[in-house]
Amino acid sequence: MRKDDELFVHRLEGNAGDKIELSDLLMVSEDGNITFGQTKKVQAEIIEQLRGDKVIIFKKKRRKGYQKKNGHRQYLTKIKINEIA
Repeated sequence: MRKDDELFVHRLEGNAGDKIELSDLLMVSEDGNITFGQTKKVQAEIIEQLRGDKVIIFKKKRRKGYQKKNGHRQYLTKIKINEIA
């Protein structure tokens, strides 16, 4: 994750244009050095709220006459990283 990157994350509260702060980072990598448990804050902006592609789940049992079809679309939020402090 770098400045000006755009990411898709699970649905976050807020509308397009809102500023958010992410503070629960578990791993940080800077210049190839990886550290765990360091607390850094990330300032981001919500670009849009959207839904992901449809995923089809199909279950079937052979010779039993059992078929089940289901679909799912995940709610996503597209964010843009503004600053990493």
